[in-house]
Amino acid sequence: MTTLLHRDPQAWRDIGGLDTAEEIAQQPALWRELAERLSDAQPALANFLGDRLNQPSQRVILTGAGSSAYVGEIVADELNAAWPAQVRAVATTSLLTHPELYLDADAPTLLVSFARSGSSPESLAAVDLVRSTVRDARFLNITCNANGQLAQRGAGDSTVFNLMMPAASCDRGFAMTSSFTCMLLAALSVLGKDNYAERLPQLAELAEQGLQQWAAPVAALASQPVQRVVYLGSGPLEALAKEAALKILELTGGRVLAMSNTALGFRHGPKSALNRDALVILFRSSKALARQYEKDLLQELQREQIAGRCVTVGREADIGIAAPAWSDAWLAPLWLLVAQQYALHQSAALRLRPDNPFADGTVNRVVQGVTIYRHDEF
Repeated sequence: MTTLLHRDPQAWRDIGGLDTAEEIAQQPALWRELAERLSDAQPALANFLGDRLNQPSQRVILTGAGSSAYVGEIVADELNAAWPAQVRAVATTSLLTHPELYLDADAPTLLVSFARSGSSPESLAAVDLVRSTVRDARFLNITCNANGQLAQRGAGDSTVFNLMMPAASCDRGFAMTSSFTCMLLAALSVLGKDNYAERLPQLAELAEQGLQQWAAPVAALASQPVQRVVYLGSGPLEALAKEAALKILELTGGRVLAMSNTALGFRHGPKSALNRDALVILFRSSKALARQYEKDLLQELQREQIAGRCVTVGREADIGIAAPAWSDAWLAPLWLLVAQQYALHQSAALRLRPDNPFADGTVNRVVQGVTIYRHDEF
C-alpha cells in the first residue's frame, strides 16, 4: 500500500489534509527543480544585482509577513556576514508601522520580498513605501505565484527582478510548507556564496531519506496529547523555532499553544510555561559552541522533569539524519520537515481539516482586513 507521511493518501483526503500532506512530501523534488530554475535565472540576476552586495553603503532588507518574515530571519545573519553590504530582516508588519527606523532616503536599498501568494496587502504596501521613500531603490521578489500582484506589478520594470519559485510551491493548503523552504533556499542560493548547484540536490536526497525515516516516529510523537509545545533553536534556528511554533498554532486552530525561544534565552522567564502536558522540541545546531549550551539546557530539563517530554531534532539528535556540517541556515529546511509533519499529525489528531483549519474564516490563507495608511500623513 502506498503511504504518504504514515497514512494512506485516501485517508488524508477523507480528513481534508491531502493537499498539505502532499506539499510537505513534495519538497525534495521541488528543491531539485529550484536548482534548475536558479541556474537558468543566474545570468540575468547577476546583471540585476551587479556589484551592489560588495558595497558597504548598500542596504538589503529581507521582508515578508508571518512565515515569509521568518524566511528572512533565518538567512539574514549568514548573508550579512558574507558581504560588505548591510543585510537585515525587517518584517513588512514592522516596516509599515515604523518606516523611519529602517529606511534612509539617501541609502541605496534592495528590498527582497518573500511572498507565497504575492497578493497580501502588506507585501504590496512595503514595495510602494520603499519606492516612494528611497531614491535608489531596487526590488527582488522571491515569490511562488506568477499571477500574484507582486509579480505582475514588477513585470517590465528595470528596478524589479521577479525570481519565481516552482509553480507547485504555491501551496494549496492553508499553511506555508513547500513555499517556505523553496524561498529560503532560493535566498541562500542567489544571495549567498555557497555552491547551490551542488548543495540543493544533496539536501533533496537527505530530505527524501528523512521523510521516510521520520514518518513513523513523528506520527507516534503526535499521537501523544499535549497542551503546549515549546520549540527552541539558537542562531538562525531561533527563527526556525518561530516558524515551527506557528505551524502548530495554525494547523491546530490554536487549540495547542506553541511558543519559541533560544536555548539560552529560555531560562529567562519563558521556562515557566512548562508543565507535565508540555512538549519541548529542540533544534540542535551544527555549531559546537551552541551545542554545548543546548546540552546544558537538556540536562537541566532532564534533571528537573518539569516538561512532559523533551525531543531533539538535527544532527546527532533523537530525530535526525547524518547531514553534512553545513551552516544552520542551510540545514534549517531539512529540520523543518519534522515540524511540518508533527503539526499536520496534531491537526489530524484533533479532528480538524488540516488544509483549512479555520472553517469559520477568522484566519485566512491570504491575510484580509488590513487597511494601509500613508506614512507621510502621520
